Amino acid sequence: MQELLDIFIATKISANIFYMAIPLILLAVVVSASYLDRKSVPVILVALFAGIIFGGDGLKFWRVDNMNLANDLANLALVLILFHGGFCTKKENLKLVALPALGLATWGVILTAVFTFACLHLILGWDRNISLLLSVIISSTDAAAIFAILSKQALSNKLKSTIEIESGANDPMAILLTIVAIQSIQALSSGGDLSYGAFAGLFVWKFLSAPVFGLIIAKGMVWLINKLTPQESGYYHILLLCTSLFAYGFSEILNASGMLAAFTAGIVMGNKQFVHKQGVYHFSSAVSTIANILLFVLLGVLVLPSSWLGNSEFLNGKLFLNGILLFLFLSFVARPAAIFLGTIGMKIPFKERLFISWAGLRGAVPITLATYPAAAGIAGGMEIFNLVFFAVLLSVGFQGSSLGKIAKLLKLSTPSRPEPPYSLEFFTKNDMECSERMDLFTVDLPGPEDAKGPLIRDLVLPEDALLLMIARKQKVPSKKQSWQVLPPKGDTVLQGWDQITVLSKVEDEEKVENILLESFTSASRAS
Repeated sequence: MQELLDIFIATKISANIFYMAIPLILLAVVVSASYLDRKSVPVILVALFAGIIFGGDGLKFWRVDNMNLANDLANLALVLILFHGGFCTKKENLKLVALPALGLATWGVILTAVFTFACLHLILGWDRNISLLLSVIISSTDAAAIFAILSKQALSNKLKSTIEIESGANDPMAILLTIVAIQSIQALSSGGDLSYGAFAGLFVWKFLSAPVFGLIIAKGMVWLINKLTPQESGYYHILLLCTSLFAYGFSEILNASGMLAAFTAGIVMGNKQFVHKQGVYHFSSAVSTIANILLFVLLGVLVLPSSWLGNSEFLNGKLFLNGILLFLFLSFVARPAAIFLGTIGMKIPFKERLFISWAGLRGAVPITLATYPAAAGIAGGMEIFNLVFFAVLLSVGFQGSSLGKIAKLLKLSTPSRPEPPYSLEFFTKNDMECSERMDLFTVDLPGPEDAKGPLIRDLVLPEDALLLMIARKQKVPSKKQSWQVLPPKGDTVLQGWDQITVLSKVEDEEKVENILLESFTSASRAS
């Protein structure tokens, strides 16, 4: 009886420490990130260091020893992050940069892995299995890091879209390569026969079937949302989570790529009209941010920096020196070679190729994939995790904080649209039999900032469409941004970078957006 009581007391103490540790860690991340964000320090770097400080080598508030559990939690966070990345991907941008972005997300990842493997195994002479796993694990860029950092960079829409869509679409390829590499090593180590035909078939199935599953599930959920129109706004958020998680789980059960299915489902939902879409977007953004920070904190807790100073068991030299070599070969050899070779014939200017090469930030996905070998029981699994973690730390620290300077050095910076501090959220409690579904959405007019568009009274909008608010940046002498909210009137002239909030029928959203953008483009050209 006393033993049971002792276990209960110990469990209660551990739970209390856990409930205290998590808020303290997150509070430290938010406070630090709010200050360091002005100095272009990525929030994921802050989260990583917070995890390290509060983890096993620091204050020892939180220690995670179960790699399988950490792997499952990291996968859950990645599903939510990738789904939101897809949700934010506009079909217009996807069409604009489909060939370079999706090309780099597929054969670009393969080329990066091939060149990295050649550097590690053939030049440095590292162990073949370790080199193979490191190459495929670290072959993809990180959507969470890219979206967070590029949002503050003044780049052309085409260049930014290429990098962002590549980062969101290349994770599934790296995941597939990692799974195939682990299964190959396990098959060879157990003395079994390795069927390359079977692996090729599995690879094709995972990559081609997952988008179909994601497409069907997302379309079905959009139909369900518009059919049900629940009166409680929280139900829409639940349906969003159901879409991302079910797309992942259903695809994984059928041995397809759950991550690719979740990303595809996000793209489909983000480009479909449905009730309460703007509220759903804000919720998805919040969930993605929370998942992103918690993921990097968790990954920071997993690592033991003290091990970086020790000698490598499977490779020559200190572990941190090997991590530096991995970062250098990846960033200055493998990634540039893959970009310049993978974009041959695409008419991408040399300066943009150079910037895309440097914008290949590594982040959550490589670190998460680095937990796979250890979870699978492969020799050297923890060493792989520590190597990848250290290389990602260097990538986020050096590449992430220097992107703005590199863009200015290459003269790729353009005036960027600032984010208005105002927004409206609209929720209609329609009756189930109501035939008209109304929703609120925003339309961002393109630049330049001083471009003059049409008068509002000259717009030919659908009968039920209402312009509710215009958020416009004011030109003031001080550096601090100043905004004004304009009530839409007939004699109001639309300007570049205006953000227009519109209320209309759900089925008319795309039509209204096209009218506003086309009318503005025509008027600005005429002036």
